[in-house]
Amino acid sequence: MSFLKISHIAIAVEDLDTARKAFETLVGNRVQATEEVPDQKVRVGMIPIGESRLELAGPTDSTSTIAKFIEKRGEGIHHVCFEVEDIKAELARLKAAGFHLIDEKPRRGADGHEIAFIHPRSTGGVLVELSEKKKDK
Repeated sequence: MSFLKISHIAIAVEDLDTARKAFETLVGNRVQATEEVPDQKVRVGMIPIGESRLELAGPTDSTSTIAKFIEKRGEGIHHVCFEVEDIKAELARLKAAGFHLIDEKPRRGADGHEIAFIHPRSTGGVLVELSEKKKDK
């Protein structure tokens, strides 16, 4: 098993529209689409950069994880996401290796991908997300 690539780096932002303008100017590329992920109480915009993307993540509710992150730490890098081929196998492998999993089972994330998070205490303070692309039927 191995990680395929860095899927995206997520940046927690207070206002998605303001951040979108700044980052589009900064990187010279546009947000492909925005999407609300109700389960996570977040609205995201993805900006492609090479094979990876920047994910701008703004809270849709004051109780969301992103809102709490911004309240505690301010805007900034929230997590790094790695694309994997088989998320269930990776979660089992990492759990067996002693990693603390936030999500023991995958859940639906943006763009219909299956996602799961690894607790920062297992990765030197970095929140890590795993993502498996949705399978075409």
